Amino acid sequence: MWGAVNNGTMQILNLLIGIVVLRYLTPADTGLIGMLAIFSAIAGNLQSSGFSTAIINEKQPTAQQYNSVFWFNILMGGCLYGLLFLSAPLISWVFDEPRLTELSRFLFLSFFISSFGISTNAYMVKNMMNREITIVNLIALVISGSTAIVLALNGFTYWSLAWQQVVNSTILILGRFYYVKWRPTLQFTFSYIRQTFSFSMKILVTMIIKSVNLNMLTVLFGLLFRNAHIVGNFFQAYKWDSMAFQTVGGMVEQVAQPVLVSVREEKNRELNVFRKMLRFTSFLSFPFLFGLAFVAREFILCTIGEQWIECVPLLQILCLSGAFMPIFSLYQNLVISHGRSDINMWLNIAQIVLQLIVILLFYQQGITIMVIAYSAFNILWLAAWQPSANKLIGLRFLQMAKDVAPFMIIAAGVMIGTHYLTLFIANLWILLLVRIALAAILYYLIMRLLHVVILKECMQFILKKK
Repeated sequence: MWGAVNNGTMQILNLLIGIVVLRYLTPADTGLIGMLAIFSAIAGNLQSSGFSTAIINEKQPTAQQYNSVFWFNILMGGCLYGLLFLSAPLISWVFDEPRLTELSRFLFLSFFISSFGISTNAYMVKNMMNREITIVNLIALVISGSTAIVLALNGFTYWSLAWQQVVNSTILILGRFYYVKWRPTLQFTFSYIRQTFSFSMKILVTMIIKSVNLNMLTVLFGLLFRNAHIVGNFFQAYKWDSMAFQTVGGMVEQVAQPVLVSVREEKNRELNVFRKMLRFTSFLSFPFLFGLAFVAREFILCTIGEQWIECVPLLQILCLSGAFMPIFSLYQNLVISHGRSDINMWLNIAQIVLQLIVILLFYQQGITIMVIAYSAFNILWLAAWQPSANKLIGLRFLQMAKDVAPFMIIAAGVMIGTHYLTLFIANLWILLLVRIALAAILYYLIMRLLHVVILKECMQFILKKK
């Protein structure tokens, strides 16, 4: 429940803040931030080095283990910020954008600040402090979002987005230390780092690959086109798509690894738990992401304006593959909970290599065709994870399909039906609201008529809480 409150509220606030800020920015402004996204992401991966995941995977982590990871993260964060600070002119030269030198040096402060909170975040996740995580995240988002809005209104353009990230990182650190009982001391040893080095390095490689994967097209567009406007349109489309699938994925991912670790000795129960997570994720993900693809044009025009119309087809394509992203996260959490970071690493390496091949094959066809090929490959890649799930917990392909396919088919049917039922509406705002409401009602009614168990359990839980 707290996972749903956290991610749902966070994404709604992000949506509202984004709508306000983007009305005062251009695609070129967001393109500058998009060009730097991959550097921040990889640096953030390197500073945590996978050791926070290793702690969460422990049955009962000690204060000394938290302490070791805390100081190691700060050491890594400081070194990496120094390296990126010196590399800022080179980044500007690569993208042929002089403004990136000063911007990157400031923006990269956010991941160095974040290094002080990696251990406390791991503590909160491990102890399932989901209520406290929600409170801290919301406070950080409200303060940082308000900062961005004020700066955007006063003409600070892309600097408003940079300040938002730095302020958000700072508030998160303060909030986590407020709730977490553990405190770092100068009495520490890196023996735990050495003990978990192999596991953590595989997690690190995987995290870097995922970061490259998530930001690959943004960087390629920046290098190939050297046009902040094109990069900005894609970056914005991907941002809305990722906000949507993270809303769903975060509900389960926030508790998936700790829960799967706790039941991994009970094979039958572990299989049942994982399948229920699959059904719950599919129940929410397909209508949410297919729905966003369905109303993308009305949503963009009504919220952030006609200057962003070029990102609509890209958003629609990305949402179709984005519906499968929360399912990918479940598979990844499953293999990690079994200590098989090697499987996670190699599957992600293979994915990014094949994605690069796909991109190079379809690049000459234009940006839209390339994004279609990229998204189609991501959907098909889910099949690569299935053998590992079968080996670890005995999940067969037909069981997975039985849990996932019905929700996908029904969600697609609902969107098609809603499209034809609303063709007569001309006003954009009315069309947007009617389509959202009608699609939600139809999906709910079909779930009720089919006596879908996951809906019944969700309703029982909500009514019980009331």
